[in-house]
Formats: sequence, C-alpha cells, structure tokens
Amino acid sequence: MLRRFLILMALLLPATAAAQTYPSKPIRLIVTFAPGGGADFVGRAIAQPLSEALGQTVVVDNRAGANGVVGADVAAKAAPDGYTVLLGAAGTLSVAPHLGEPLPFDPIKDFAPISQVFIAANVLVVPESVPAKTLPELIAFARAEPGKLTYAHAGAGTSQHLAAELLKSLTHIDIQPVAYRGTTALLPDLLAGRVTMSFANISNVAPLIREGKLRAFAVTSRKRSAVAPELPTMAELGYPDFEAVPWFGLMAPAGTSPAIIDKLYRETVKTLALPDVRSKLGELGLDLVANSPAEFSAVIAREIPQWAKVIKGAGIKME
Repeated sequence: MLRRFLILMALLLPATAAAQTYPSKPIRLIVTFAPGGGADFVGRAIAQPLSEALGQTVVVDNRAGANGVVGADVAAKAAPDGYTVLLGAAGTLSVAPHLGEPLPFDPIKDFAPISQVFIAANVLVVPESVPAKTLPELIAFARAEPGKLTYAHAGAGTSQHLAAELLKSLTHIDIQPVAYRGTTALLPDLLAGRVTMSFANISNVAPLIREGKLRAFAVTSRKRSAVAPELPTMAELGYPDFEAVPWFGLMAPAGTSPAIIDKLYRETVKTLALPDVRSKLGELGLDLVANSPAEFSAVIAREIPQWAKVIKGAGIKME
C-alpha cells in the first residue's frame, strides 16, 4: 500500500507544482470570431478581470473563419500547458460536426472543458395575426394546416433553425423553413405575418414582445431567462428534453493539467460573479452560466448526439 501511495504522489506532484506556479506568463484567449462582434465583446469583457485575478495578462487572439472551426483548430493543436484557452461556441463544437466535411479536431477528445460562460436563449414567437394563443393551440393549428405554416430562422444550422426542427421532431408537425441572414433580417416579415413563427433570439425580440407586436410562448433554455423571467421554458410546457440555445464556453487543449483546469474554472466563476461583468453581458441579453468542467462536458456530450439526430432527420446542410 505504501509503495502505491508513493507512486501516486510522484505522479501528482508535477501537476500540483505546475498549478502552484501557474501562470508565469501571459495567457492567450482564442476568440473564434472577428473583432467587434458579440463573441469578441464577451472575450474582452472577461479577459481583463481574469488578468487581474491570475496576475498575468490574458490576451484576446481573434481567429475567425469557418464558423469558429479555424480558431478551435488552433486551440486544439496548442500545447496543453494552460497558456492557450479557447472561447468555444456550441455551433462549432456541438453542431458543426454534423453539417458537412469532417472537422480537423474532435470536439470531445481534443478539448478539456473549463466552464460554460453564457447561453443566449431563443424564444418561440408568432405575430399578432396568428390565432393561436398558447403553445398547444399553435401545434394544433400546424396540424390542421400541414405544410402550410412557416418558420423563419437565422441561417442553416443556427440554434433558431435547430430549435424549430427539434419542435417538429417532438410534435410531428409539418412547418416549412424560411431562411434569413440573422434574426434582425427576419423580423420585418415576422412582424408583417408573412411567416408564421420563429424561434428568435430573446435579446432581439424582447422589446417587441413587451410592446405587444409579437406573442411569445416559451424560451428554449433549460431555465427561465433573466431577460424575460415571466416566460416559461419549453420544458415547463411539456417538453422536458427541449433545449436549443447558442452558448460559449472556455476550454483548454486536451491533456492540460486538471489542477490548472480547476484554477481556471475557479477564477472564471469569480469573474462571472463580478457586478461589472454581469452588467455588461446582461445588457446583451445573455444568461451567465459558470458551470463546472464536469457539467460543461456533460452539456457537450448530450448535445452532439441530439443535434446529429435532428440534423440528419431534417436533411440540414451547411449553406
């Protein structure tokens, strides 16, 4: 027993020592989208307080391209020493594997999750001209008019697109997709009643819901959104496995010391609890998460087969 204990301690000591001296130089935070966008804003909003907490500069490195695949590949192939961290997206890690060419990395094997940073809930809305006042009435309306009703989405493979296809698969309704280039592009047709419904990003439609221009049924997150806490979740309305949200989270290359992962996780939780950070990200309509590495891993492991089934069933291909 003593010999086994000594061997175990010999294996753990290098990792523990590395964590105690970590970090000793700047950390690169890879943001997989261009400067000026939402992901970049979030990356910079957390980089500064993380720098102060860790005692080393966290430098944002924008690596845009291929819906996040370019930057994620750079992170996956970086040294697993804690000095490269990825701000990865659901669209890259859970959805992209099923939309076309094989990825140059494995979303599960090549990364060590640290913590989900935020989700951005979608909400199922219809224009005032639609007669349905509840979700059951909307589903009954769709069943009574198979193939005639439409849903607007923000592009192939987006969470809004997948949310509608998930609803179709769970309720066996036949509604037709109409693609737009982003949520703001679909709003004029939705408001005018030229499309029947949409799973739109809540930050874009919350004012329209409050003004009575759109009728909202439920959000697509597992918990109610802080942006519109009065709205129930799809789970509350009878669909317990329904979740379709864009998210971003911090990840390190696979093989990074668990002690370093734990240190980054703990400092991330503290950073996301800061009032200034919560205020900045809350203004964007984001719900902060700060879950554990194990919980974040479970999210990815759950979503990959779910979206594989939905995407295959709907025949979705990347545009």
